[in-house]
Amino acid sequence: MENRADHERDPHDAAPGDEATDIGELSGGIKGYIIGLVLAGLLTGLSFLLVNVELIWRPALPMALIVLAVAQMGIHLVFFLHVTTGPDNTNNVLALAYGVLIVGLVIFGSIWIMNHLHHSTMPLAGGMHGM
Repeated sequence: MENRADHERDPHDAAPGDEATDIGELSGGIKGYIIGLVLAGLLTGLSFLLVNVELIWRPALPMALIVLAVAQMGIHLVFFLHVTTGPDNTNNVLALAYGVLIVGLVIFGSIWIMNHLHHSTMPLAGGMHGM
């Protein structure tokens, strides 16, 4: 019986992270990790800079930080977790979507329960002065 590794390797039979990368592909190899690290560092530094220096209008600061956080999540997904739109990443995208769904349900459920408890509890009549 012949071993398949002796002849040629099937390009579609690869473990996650073992995919052969093209020269033009940015998200693979040590070059991709370095680019991702530099971009993540720049976004982190820019977040600290925006908070400490008055470059933007102060009421818009939370939205700017949210935009930078979402951009940094995208950098991490592409450069470090190698989540792409290719057909071989369907399971990764589904696992990510399931994780986001669970986190969203936990956050939404916690806020819903705390809001319900806030409206259901009876306020103190005289405050803490009667004790």
